[in-house]
Amino acid sequence: MATLDVFVGNFTIIDFELYDLWLNGLSDVDAAHVLQKGELQHCPWVTIEDIVSEVHDHYRLFNHLEKILKNPTHLADQQIHQIDAEAQTLLIEKYYQFDEVVIREIIGKKLSGRNRKDLDDVSEKTRRSIKKCRRQFDNLKRVFKTVEEMLGSLVDNIKTHYLISADLARKYAALVFIANNRFETGKKKLSQYSLLTFIKCANQMITNWSYSADECKSHQDMDVDLDRKFLQDLRDLKPLLEKESIEEHRSFVLQALRSSISRRALQDLEDNFKNISKSIINIAMGLNHSREVRDIFIDIYEKVSY
Repeated sequence: MATLDVFVGNFTIIDFELYDLWLNGLSDVDAAHVLQKGELQHCPWVTIEDIVSEVHDHYRLFNHLEKILKNPTHLADQQIHQIDAEAQTLLIEKYYQFDEVVIREIIGKKLSGRNRKDLDDVSEKTRRSIKKCRRQFDNLKRVFKTVEEMLGSLVDNIKTHYLISADLARKYAALVFIANNRFETGKKKLSQYSLLTFIKCANQMITNWSYSADECKSHQDMDVDLDRKFLQDLRDLKPLLEKESIEEHRSFVLQALRSSISRRALQDLEDNFKNISKSIINIAMGLNHSREVRDIFIDIYEKVSY
């Protein structure tokens, strides 16, 4: 008489290869064909129907988990699926990752239902599935709505509420900052600049120009906004435009930058210092006006780039 040992458990195994295909917006049938052409190509006894059925089961799990992933702090508390901590972290991180080309098309636009309906154009231009574009749009909007009025560090608030890595949280913080201050990034003349360029600039603004900057005297611990007092104080830079101040200013700036930029860039700055300095100071003096703040990247491109 044969003996059969049976083990029954409820530990949930996440197939992250299928999870990636699901995140990319592939249907269960399309995902099944990818598997058939990949790791299962040498298994002729496994039919496409069998693979579709298996993928469908995994997709049903992912669709259920998606409701929880919109509030990641609930993932560890839910009792339906027992998922180990490492898998939980990876599920969340992958869900909130984004394509730079997709978000580059989205930033600078209002995160409204109307613009969400126009994501077909973004999908066609970036060659990403409409489902993937919508998920990234919705994730950005959700993060923005969660932290836009919170006191404290944007990065820390995002990490706390969405449990993503510090690196990804910094990127989202920059995107929230850009959206909150309505910086213009969509003009054709700015199309040559990548998303990472804007993220780097925004993070510098958060560190040095927001209410949480070390030099801020307003003590409003909220770095989603620019420090208005700081922007108003920039009007005091006007004396630097006067002839008698230029040489001293030039010497100070060149000395400060000597070890942080290339020799060629330093030479270009030295050769064109008067014009560059005048342009930067005029931009700075105008930043106490909301319109000038929104157009800062355009102004830098038009008046500072050489």
